Amino acid sequence: MSELVFRRARREDLPSIVRMLAEDELGSQRERFEDPLPESYYWAFEQIENDSNHELIAAEMDGAVVGTLHLMFIPSISYQGGLRAQVESVRVDGKYRGRGIGNEMMKWAVERARARGAHLVQLTTHRSREDAHRFYERLGFKGSHLGMKLNLK
Repeated sequence: MSELVFRRARREDLPSIVRMLAEDELGSQRERFEDPLPESYYWAFEQIENDSNHELIAAEMDGAVVGTLHLMFIPSISYQGGLRAQVESVRVDGKYRGRGIGNEMMKWAVERARARGAHLVQLTTHRSREDAHRFYERLGFKGSHLGMKLNLK
């Protein structure tokens, strides 16, 4: 495998990132991968970029964005004032799956969280994504909570 580089995403990476988010069944129902992209994606990118507790990461190989994840650091009173790391929107480009990129991305995220002083890394994954559940379990993640959401739209 060529060298995988992890870096903060740039504005020009957004089309690749949104395409990856829209690639699967669930994402295709909630994302709008269009040319040009809706302005809401650029607004969200600016919010993330300007918040030191958010890192939108691009995994790059041979100059192409092949994966992405959103890493958030959440200060908490719980755990004696501990810092949590939340991983969201983990995606690997369909053309690059099966090469260990997702594994490397998650290892990188865990090390980044450790370097920032987080006491745990948490994530959510849709209950229908059984392959993702097995993937995260192989990395040492354990199901511990029942996630709930309230849709406001």
